Parts: sequence; structure tokens; C-alpha cells
Amino acid sequence: MSLLLVSFLFQLGCSQAEKKKEERRPNFIILMSDNHSWDHLGCYGDPVIQTPNIDKLAAEGIRFTQAYCSAPSCAPARASMLTGQDIWRLDEAANLWGDFPPQFEVFTKLLEESGYLVGHEGKGWGPGDWEAGGRTENPAGTKYYSFEEFYNDREKGQPFFYWFSSRDPHRPFKADGWKKGKIDIDKLVVPPYLPDVEDVRKDIGDYYAEIENFDRDVSSYIQLLKEMGQLDNTLILVCSDNGWQMPRGLGNLYDFGTRLPFVISMPKRFAGGRVVDDFVSLNDVAPTFLELAGVEIPEEMNARSFANILESDKDGQVDATRDFVVTARERHAFARKNGTGYGARSYRTHDYLYIRNYNPEYWPAGDPPLFGDVDAHMLQYPCPTKMYILKNRDKEGVSELFDLGFGKRPAEELYDLNKDPFQMNNVAGSEEYKAVKDELATTLTNYLKEQGDPRETGAPMKWLNAPYYAEKDKYPTPSEEAIRELGLKEEYSLVDE
Repeated sequence: MSLLLVSFLFQLGCSQAEKKKEERRPNFIILMSDNHSWDHLGCYGDPVIQTPNIDKLAAEGIRFTQAYCSAPSCAPARASMLTGQDIWRLDEAANLWGDFPPQFEVFTKLLEESGYLVGHEGKGWGPGDWEAGGRTENPAGTKYYSFEEFYNDREKGQPFFYWFSSRDPHRPFKADGWKKGKIDIDKLVVPPYLPDVEDVRKDIGDYYAEIENFDRDVSSYIQLLKEMGQLDNTLILVCSDNGWQMPRGLGNLYDFGTRLPFVISMPKRFAGGRVVDDFVSLNDVAPTFLELAGVEIPEEMNARSFANILESDKDGQVDATRDFVVTARERHAFARKNGTGYGARSYRTHDYLYIRNYNPEYWPAGDPPLFGDVDAHMLQYPCPTKMYILKNRDKEGVSELFDLGFGKRPAEELYDLNKDPFQMNNVAGSEEYKAVKDELATTLTNYLKEQGDPRETGAPMKWLNAPYYAEKDKYPTPSEEAIRELGLKEEYSLVDE
């Protein structure tokens, strides 16, 4: 009888230990918008947009004010998030519409191997061709068409990771979305690097309507988690992949291309109602999720877990070492002859943004007249802001904005963020800022060398002549409106025949 009692108590203890272990392994769900800048949510201070569901998550959770992507371009930003590495370490995956070499481990696979059910809905990693690199599935995991379908594959007690990748607010926007969404375009804040005219206000209004639709999607996922009894044990991350699809936004290393909304909510585990000013990167998601899941973090991941910030109860700057972020860009769209990219790196602190352009002789926005690294890259669908600037590029008040969004840039840029939050006045050539510029330049160079960036080490840059898997982009065909309004040809060729 004594032996039976001991055996029973032992088994009971093991069972309880296993239960506690299971409870310690949280579920993860990423709700990601597409091409969405950090400040366009109610909880980030936008006075017009209505995003009550995300705002509520932020109020109950943790809102990060200094979150960035590794690159202002969908595929490389997502590849960096999956691998926990900067784009220059990922060979061909540094590009848009490239491939994703299989030697780079992704946290989704590591979670799956540790017992998690893993799936994604929408884009996941992309756009690109993951099969070309030898992978057998999208690096985001098994594709599903709804969270319910995914959840039905879950075994009892199995932890899960799910990534919903919305298409909103990616262009083209729904026509007159601002009207249907009852968005007051007269109260919109038009940033000074864009013309403050009706066409632009309506364009931004249509963009806002798409974000409000994403907010409703967020609500539906929260409701599903409640119905399934999984809300308390699920870490919810609401974020975007890069900045908005406007001139000086997507494809650029200014904040408007790289800075993200980033809200994490799991009130039963992490103290909520906090605003954190530490610099974090989308890359940091991989080591953070792995640490929280109890999975070993691979040595090649050069991103850092921010689990310590989540487990803190502090506001403001929590980890003093998180006082900067480095971002990068290589090839975005097929926007220059033969698909030449545009290499650049940036170093961002609370006070300054320093940018290094490796090829100042190139057009950062893509070759004229299409300027394909901005907005509708072939001018193939409506893009009112880009069209307005191009049509009025020689007019006073617009020509300066054309130069900011489309013109060539010097080898170095420096912005004093306390005086110039919209990053419009490059002071890199000013004697007053020489010491600051030199310090930031040296710090960036040292960081890039330490982290194995071929741009600084001289190693092969495998992304330079890598394939581009969207053939139609090589032969742009502008819309009838663009042909008529801008005097364009019906078709262009960006490849040497």
C-alpha cells in the first residue's frame, strides 16, 4: 500500500509538473498589417483614425515607441523576422522577389520541432520564390485559409504559433475608402514631405480606411481566441512589416519606411498598460519567441530577445543597452536597368538618424520616368500622391518635395531628430555636426563589420545579381492615366536585350 501511495504521488507530481510546463509554453499569434507606418493608429496619437481594438490591446499590453524593421521592403523584412538576422547575412533573401536559401534556420520551424503547431494565413514570407532556393514550404509554415481551419489541426494541449498577414493597407487602396469609412480628411495630418492638397488628403484617407479594416480583423482574432479559451495563454503581437507606401516611405531608411507600430498583449503574464521606449527590431521576434517557448536560440541569430522587457514592469527605457537600431536596404522593386539595387545602411538613435548611401550616383527612387521604388512601381494602378508630385514636379512648393522623394542623394545623410523630426534637412555637410556625423559613421562601420556585412567586409554580396522572380516587372506597362498625364510610353524595358 505504501509503495502504491508513493507511486501515485510521484505520478501526480509528474502530471502537475507537466501541466505547469505546458502552461509555461505560451501560444503566439502575430497580426501583421502590410505597409503601415507606426504613427497611424489611435494609440500612437493619430487624431483621426479609429482603431479601438488595437488601442485596447495597447492599453492592456505594452506599446513600443521605437520599433523598426530590418529593411523597408516586405520580403527582406519578413525574412529577417523569421531568421532573427539582418538582411546582409541572408544572401539572396536580402532582396524583394528573390529566394530564401534553405540553410537559414527560421524560428517557425524550431517551434514546430519543439512541439508547436505552426501555420500562417496570407503572405507569410514574400513576395518571392521559396521553392527556387530548395525549400518545400513557405518559411512561415503551413498555409491555412482561416484560424478556425488551423485550430482544428491542433492536438489537445498543443501550443501553437499563427501568423495572420493582412493585405491591408497595401496598395492599391479601395476607391473612395475615406468616404465609406467616414474619415474626415480635413482633419488629417499631412506630413510636410508630402503636398498638402486634396488629392493627397483623399489618398491618405483611403489608406486610413484600410487600417481601420485591419483593426476589425484584429478584433475577430481576439474574439476567436476567447471562444477557444486560449486568450489568457496567448501572446498577441500587432505590428506591420514596414512603413507606408508613400514617397519617402516604403523602400527608404527614413522612419517613414522603417518604423513600425508594435503592440504586445498578454496581460495574464506580462504587466500591461506600459509604454516602452527601448529600440527593438522585427528581427528580435525570433529569439524572443524562442526564449519564451523554452527553445534554444541558434548562435547565428544576431538579434536579441526582449523577453526581459516583457517580464519587467517598467515604462520608458527599460534596457539601457537598447539605445539604437541599424536598418538596411538592397534591391526593392525591379526599378533600375537590369535590376540594379540600391545599397544603404542607417544608424538610428533617439537623437539622430545617420544614413550611408553606397551608390549616390543611382536614383534611390528608381530610374526616371517611372521611379519604380516608390508606390505603384510601374505606375500601373492608382497612386494619387505619387502622380500629383510627378505632374507638378517643376512647380514651386512641389519641386522641393519631388527632390526629397525622388531625387538623388549624397553618400551621407544626417538628421537632427529633435529639430527635424520629419527628416527633411540633411546636416551631414554642416561643420556644426561634423563630430556627431563622424562618431555615428564610425560606430555604424564597426557594427556592420562585427555583424559580417559584405558592404564593409569585402565578402561577396550574393544579392547583387540574384534572380528577380516577377518577370512582368522587367517590362513595365503604365496605366492609361499615367501615360496620358505624364507623357509616358505604353511599355518600357529594364533589361538589356
